[in-house]
Amino acid sequence: MNQEQLDKVSKGKGFIAALDQSGGSTPKALKLYGIEESAYQGDAEMFDLVHAMRSRIVTSPAFDGRRVLGAILFEATMDRQIDGLDAAAYLWQRKQVVPFLKVDKGLAAEADGVQLMKPMPELDGLLARAAAKGIFGTKMRSVVNAANEKGIAAVLDQQFAVGQQILNAGLVPILEPEVSIGAADKQQAEVVLKKGFLERLNALPAASKVMLKLTLPTVDGYYGELVAHPQVVRVVALSGGYERDDANARLARNPGIIASFSRALTEGLSAQQSDAAFNSALDTAIESIYRASIT
Repeated sequence: MNQEQLDKVSKGKGFIAALDQSGGSTPKALKLYGIEESAYQGDAEMFDLVHAMRSRIVTSPAFDGRRVLGAILFEATMDRQIDGLDAAAYLWQRKQVVPFLKVDKGLAAEADGVQLMKPMPELDGLLARAAAKGIFGTKMRSVVNAANEKGIAAVLDQQFAVGQQILNAGLVPILEPEVSIGAADKQQAEVVLKKGFLERLNALPAASKVMLKLTLPTVDGYYGELVAHPQVVRVVALSGGYERDDANARLARNPGIIASFSRALTEGLSAQQSDAAFNSALDTAIESIYRASIT
């Protein structure tokens, strides 16, 4: 583990950019960016276009380590280059932005009010490649749709088990059990989730450090115990479908939590914008998320 990167992620002022749209979410991300599905044929062209979008973001003068602590990459991005450097190397060497990798393979069908992660039989190989490319940590998402104690326990057990596999590979895992913002009993789900987190965090060895990526809670400040926990490097928040201004306002009411926004970061960016207009829009987005993250 890179100590300089760990210090930046744990103590730095700023947020983590989520640039990890996968196959399922890429068409929507491109459409919001002004590229319709009729503009490309097949996955190869689609991923070329989304890589161009991500490259435009990270090479922008607005995007650097003064406000952006880290960036989460999709596997296909990790395997590509930006301005002649491997993506992870570009982020750290040119921008001082710590590189993370999304490692999950999507969600299983819902059971007990939750969606677990699909099996990841090739994870050890992926983690070895990631470590070799200079990736610092990983991210993996499951979803909680209801305050079902059995389901939430299953989500947490899976997140911590895979997290241990990631720790064994020398990387820092971001555990992400997203609570759906549309859940009818969202607040109760958060009560069950926090209790389960604290039990499992308290059982970790002192040397095992994890990050958490959570939906912003219904009760402001509710995750303060998780923010302060000695096994937690950082708690980051997903935007979860909230518009950027709403997500920023909610984030600012939760001290110690920083953003890890995806759609809220790219809101207002367009393939049709001039570089000057694009850089200005990105700077506005980054500044607003940065401000909300340091309150």
